[in-house]
Amino acid sequence: MVTFLCNTPFPRVKMKKKLTLLLVAMVAFATVASAQGRRGLRINEVMVVNDSSVVDDYGRHSAWIELFNSTYAPLEISSVYLTVNRDSTKMYPVPLGDVNTEIPPRQHVIFWADGEPSKGTFHTSFKLTPGQDNWIGIYDADGLTLIDEVLIPASMLPNTSYARKIDGVKYDENDAEAWEVRDGSGNKYITPSSNNIIKDTNNKVEMFSQQDEDGFGMTIMAMAIVFSALLLLCLCFYAISKIGASVNRRNKERSHGIDPSEAAVAGRPEHDTGEEIAAIVMALHEHLDTHDQESTILTINKVKRAYSPWSSKIYSLRETPRH
Repeated sequence: MVTFLCNTPFPRVKMKKKLTLLLVAMVAFATVASAQGRRGLRINEVMVVNDSSVVDDYGRHSAWIELFNSTYAPLEISSVYLTVNRDSTKMYPVPLGDVNTEIPPRQHVIFWADGEPSKGTFHTSFKLTPGQDNWIGIYDADGLTLIDEVLIPASMLPNTSYARKIDGVKYDENDAEAWEVRDGSGNKYITPSSNNIIKDTNNKVEMFSQQDEDGFGMTIMAMAIVFSALLLLCLCFYAISKIGASVNRRNKERSHGIDPSEAAVAGRPEHDTGEEIAAIVMALHEHLDTHDQESTILTINKVKRAYSPWSSKIYSLRETPRH
């Protein structure tokens, strides 16, 4: 029986199909996740007539539209459309390639409705019309999915804004109730590129100021915290010094061949009493006292009575020579 063996390309083809399906699934998942993230994009505040409010990057007063990222993740908006016409959903596509089109979590961005898109990414191709209702919508990249919309009433006065009462909060039943007209008076601040709710006071601070009008409690608390920190720091330094001295002593004993555990068993003190040091100091003193006090200098003292055998009387010729 003859068996023919051949290398079929089927396994390789199957692997390519699996990789292709995996890539398609990843792209689809990324697209869905991006679309879900863009659902958190909100029109947050609008000013139709801007005579003396905020200026654009060219120093001009123009109508503006504030968008808000209501999610807790960065939101890329370079694929959405801004429009003021329900029949033209792709009126102004937010261009690609601008890093500023990625809105950080819970942050804002302003588009200038000046009809001059050549000035930059954030200058739209349409304008808002004073004295009449202005509908504004945001559409997704497909141009069909409406992300958010708002109807600005025609009664808006110059330098007044139409803003959400709470940033990004949208009422499903009647979204108009989530908006209010702001003229800058009272607590109705005009807040381009900022939170719509600005807290002027802190309830905890006010409560503390009412209970401690003279500030004695705050002073005592601050001093207690400071002195407690200093005491803790002193204890830490004391403990570190003790540990360092113990380690140093053990290192010295090991360098002299003494085991600290054996020294404790033999009744040897764990630390120097000072007697050995005093004995060494006295020995050095006695040794140095008999020598020169100068360092690196050799002193030669002259002998007071010089003696030479040639001057001895026994060698003189005063006696009669013996024959």
